[in-house]
Amino acid sequence: MSLMETIIDVPAEHEKNVFGQFDAYVKMIEKTLNVTVIVRNGEIKLIGENDNVTKAKSVFVQLIELSRRGNTITEQNVNYALSLCFENRESAIVEIDQDLICHTISGKPIKPKTLGQKSYVDLIRKKMITFGIGPAGTGKTYLAMAMAITAFKNDDVSRIILTRPAIEAGEKLGFLPGDLQSKVDPYLRPLYDALYQIMGAEGYLKNTEKGLIEVAPLAYMRGRTLENAFIILDEAQNTTPAQMKMFLTRIGFGSKVVITGDLSQKDLPVGTQSGLDTAIKVLSKIEDIGFSYLTGQDVVRHPLVQKIVMAYEAYESKVSKADVKESRLKFQRKHVNGTKVTNYQRNSDKSNRRKR
Repeated sequence: MSLMETIIDVPAEHEKNVFGQFDAYVKMIEKTLNVTVIVRNGEIKLIGENDNVTKAKSVFVQLIELSRRGNTITEQNVNYALSLCFENRESAIVEIDQDLICHTISGKPIKPKTLGQKSYVDLIRKKMITFGIGPAGTGKTYLAMAMAITAFKNDDVSRIILTRPAIEAGEKLGFLPGDLQSKVDPYLRPLYDALYQIMGAEGYLKNTEKGLIEVAPLAYMRGRTLENAFIILDEAQNTTPAQMKMFLTRIGFGSKVVITGDLSQKDLPVGTQSGLDTAIKVLSKIEDIGFSYLTGQDVVRHPLVQKIVMAYEAYESKVSKADVKESRLKFQRKHVNGTKVTNYQRNSDKSNRRKR
């Protein structure tokens, strides 16, 4: 393919944001798309093969537009723009940025950052019950919390109820000191963290005293009817089928429910069926229930987290294939010339050996 050159104008006020510290984002684009980027006097010159230069230009145009909209460009933005450019969908980044959910207490806008997150947020708006399923760092709980607080502030619901199963992550902590609230608080801390960041500690405490925001273990839900509320069940992979059924049958009129979970991080005892697994099989065909599956591409934490998630996914896929291969070999060993060796035949063989 022939080489080509193209020039993009970059407004001076957006240069630092788009290029990154020490031109880190420019180097990422150069390395990924195999182009040469020359930055000089408010212009970007791109040199390389036609297809690569076209992709690089599109990525820079999208990043400049994000910067114009007041966003601080992060490494995640650049990585995601690069991944989308190989699918010719890089313009989706600006479309996603138009979906503002709410602002944090410090004024920072909360928006979906990937197509998977945008689909998840849209599903929450449309469906009465939404399952958000995906690995750590994909914003499942945080976006659900933002949607809950927005609905609460808009008077779409009269209260927010946040719950999760109180189960240790592979450890036995023994008896914890303090009253009942002190015992369950450590399990619910991730929910408090999101609430404080979006609503502020003062706003949370004021609404909690009025009973408008409730954070409680899943066990406290039995026997209740939850009407006109936005309910979030977090860490649903750690529920049992009985607990999941109990929770889903609490829902009353005017309520909206979001259930989040990561199928790869179960803390249930060995051999215990996950309520989330069962719910996916049982409820997948019900119209008012939506399922959003987030992937490693939707991770919005530190880029290293995305690499860790993808490495584990590749490893688990490899192990799964090895298990299938091993089970096939075992099956073949039990057959001789296409005929299954029965227990009767094995016993006959043993008796013949003894006679000899």
